[in-house]
Amino acid sequence: MSDSLWLDITTDDAEALADFYVEVMGWKKEAFDMGGYNDYVMMKDDGSPAGGICHKRGSNSNIPGGWVPYFTVADLDLALSASKNGGGEQIGDIRHHGKSRFCIIKDPSGACCALYEQGEE
Repeated sequence: MSDSLWLDITTDDAEALADFYVEVMGWKKEAFDMGGYNDYVMMKDDGSPAGGICHKRGSNSNIPGGWVPYFTVADLDLALSASKNGGGEQIGDIRHHGKSRFCIIKDPSGACCALYEQGEE
């Protein structure tokens, strides 16, 4: 993931929601095996990713509903510390995507986002 914005949504029925966005947005869905069920990467017509649609289970069971934007930070640990010091709340554990790390936070207003630290390639 580069500096571009990534969005995920977590729902009880990722299959049905992915089909909804296929119809509404014209996106294509690509299944991503989660070990017994599939989550989906949604792809635009030009082949670029539009975001992810995930089941609210397993490692995603504590993620809030609604679209969650992922913002790139230089240092995840520093950003999480600043979030907590500023009245934010860490939602779940730090997770890994290849060599990159991310974590969802809730800001003082109650809005959620993910902080994403790009790993070295």
